Amino acid sequence: MAADWLGSLVSINCGPTLGVYQGEVSSVDQSSQTISLRQPFHNGVKCPVPEVTFSAIDIKELKILDIRNGNTRTSSSGTTKVSSAPVAVPKGDPRSVEKLNSPLHCSKSYGERHLDIPGQPKGFRRRHNSWSSSSRGANQATPKKNGVKNGQMKHRDDECFGDGVDDGLDTDFDFEGNLALFDKAAVFSEIDISERRNGARSRGTPQEQTPSRYRHDENILEAKPVVYRQITVPQPGAKEYCTDSGLVVPSISYELHKRLLSVAERHGLSLERRLEMTGVCASQMALTLLGGPNRFTPKNLHQRPTVALLCGPHVQGAQGISCGRHLANHEVEVILFLPNFVKMLDSVTSELTLFNKTGGKQVSSIKDLPDTPVDLIINCLDCHENTFLMDQPWYRAAADWANQNRAPVLSLDPPASGQGQAVEAKWSLSLCLPLALGEGAGRVYLCDIGIPLQVFQEVGMKYHSPFGCKFVIPLHSA
Repeated sequence: MAADWLGSLVSINCGPTLGVYQGEVSSVDQSSQTISLRQPFHNGVKCPVPEVTFSAIDIKELKILDIRNGNTRTSSSGTTKVSSAPVAVPKGDPRSVEKLNSPLHCSKSYGERHLDIPGQPKGFRRRHNSWSSSSRGANQATPKKNGVKNGQMKHRDDECFGDGVDDGLDTDFDFEGNLALFDKAAVFSEIDISERRNGARSRGTPQEQTPSRYRHDENILEAKPVVYRQITVPQPGAKEYCTDSGLVVPSISYELHKRLLSVAERHGLSLERRLEMTGVCASQMALTLLGGPNRFTPKNLHQRPTVALLCGPHVQGAQGISCGRHLANHEVEVILFLPNFVKMLDSVTSELTLFNKTGGKQVSSIKDLPDTPVDLIINCLDCHENTFLMDQPWYRAAADWANQNRAPVLSLDPPASGQGQAVEAKWSLSLCLPLALGEGAGRVYLCDIGIPLQVFQEVGMKYHSPFGCKFVIPLHSA
């Protein structure tokens, strides 16, 4: 009776310690209660030994995967005789015995389709996933799949995980040999010839070739030619600047700048509005120079930046005080230097009154300025008209302090290059249209103070805003 099961494929579960074995039954000894498997697989991996023998006390569950000798097998040629003699399954599930006696249990399955040919270890190894799933315990039993849909899914699984999965896996891919077979120059030459023949892309002369790569701000679709000189002035200055996008921004003389502001004020853009707009733009630039969002976070409240503001008794000084007020509102420690004057402009007085409401510090002596370097110095000492201020003792003392302090300097609305600057700046911020600044002005920036387009036309300028989506833009020497 035991000899009837020789050659059958079985799955033996020996518990979590020894694992699950699958293989072909080579011998069954009922006296010693042992069973031997040839070409065994342990947990889906082929064993290095040709045969493994198991004792009945080690077997937790035994399942028949494929029956080869003296059993029922239904095929297209007919039905063969079946042996109904039961076989002892040591310590197995009683349901396993019922499955052995049932002819339905022996219908075509994974192992029957791939292991009908003797001596086929590869097919046996490929099916170890299904055998492992068949050897699950009673608590891990998967739900039965029935119906046409589940049968189709099972057929697809066979196609996906069936024969041919392991073919060629033992051979390393020859990257160098396959790369040598690819003639890159010949392929690109064929592409060029086909494009010229079909007229798919007109390459033109080298000067007319479009770039093969575009920046993130470039348009792929062809549009009208870009006009880079969109601003023309009746009295151009000695210098020309250009923006990051290539637009030309000419410099103007101080007389034309003064006339432009006068016409704008006549149409309603008052000095107070200009001071506020200039203060906002200058403070925004200063906040960026101080570190921007990386510096101004709730975790850095103990590291508040310090800004020294050097102002004179003129409009440029009022612009600096307005900038200091906005900086103080953004948690910046502002130290305002403004000498004591008997009489100052109304704009300076009103801005100073607002600044004192912010909690900022105001000093009138150079001795009260910090001895250690500050984070930023904003220079508003210079004036476009009163050049004699440079000879005043307070001016020279403030300029010496700024040059000796190792902090970077931002010059706000500096004068033209002919007047000279006592403080060397790293950045300069001009208003509306730049003046012809000298080398000591550093990198030039331009801010929009809100002058309407018709105001430019009224003073004889052809103007198109170069600011785009920003209020402060950098300028480069053309």
